[in-house]
Amino acid sequence: MLRTLPRTRKAHGNRLSVHLAMTEAEVREAQKLRWRVFADEMGARLDSPEPGVDRDRYDPHCEHLIVRDVASGEVVGTYRILTGAQASKLGGFYSDNEFDLTRLDHLRDRAVEVGRSCVHPEHRNGGTIAMLWHGLAQYMLSHHYEYMLGCASIGMADGGHGAASIYNALSGSSMSPIEYRVFPRHPLPLARLNGRLDADVPPLIKGYVRCGAYVCGAPAWDPEFNTADLLMLLPMSRLDGRYARHFMKHEH
Repeated sequence: MLRTLPRTRKAHGNRLSVHLAMTEAEVREAQKLRWRVFADEMGARLDSPEPGVDRDRYDPHCEHLIVRDVASGEVVGTYRILTGAQASKLGGFYSDNEFDLTRLDHLRDRAVEVGRSCVHPEHRNGGTIAMLWHGLAQYMLSHHYEYMLGCASIGMADGGHGAASIYNALSGSSMSPIEYRVFPRHPLPLARLNGRLDADVPPLIKGYVRCGAYVCGAPAWDPEFNTADLLMLLPMSRLDGRYARHFMKHEH
């Protein structure tokens, strides 16, 4: 298993590094950042055994990608990575809780699921996000995985109207082929929402789409985080060449 993804770069005055967590202490740092962002900032109701630490049954089976501010030593960004092999031990991916993934069953052994993505509020800039994507790209290529999937969230502070509008906007240009369609277990009630708003697509979803990812179906409502989630699927064969070069280039 690849344990390091060596890269450093200077971004917005901060030198950052990216690698896979190698100790339980590093995993815990990532989990504390997740709690800060999801619970303290976003108000998510996390079912964690320890307040202040976002931990669930998937974490022990995941790799944890972390971006660290070299000067302060603080973890400022994280993603967790769950391979198809590890997911099979758990009965499925995290996304299986939100979607019927039957049509993706034949991809599971060649896929990884990414999730629990978050960035420290003082580091929400292109540099930190690029570091996370670099780490993901290196992981996928080094292990020869062919598909990356995961839930991408849209806030529902407005009751879901913006989420419906974003889905409608993306459905025209970024929908998957029908053989990759998934079905939400708790669908967002699109028919009862105003889906014609001029809503901003969240940066993470915009990044997925620019890389070549598909939206695989209608959004699900996640009551724990109170978000509308889209299932995104990126076949590595579709990774846009410009973005591949951007994420894979070495900057020291």
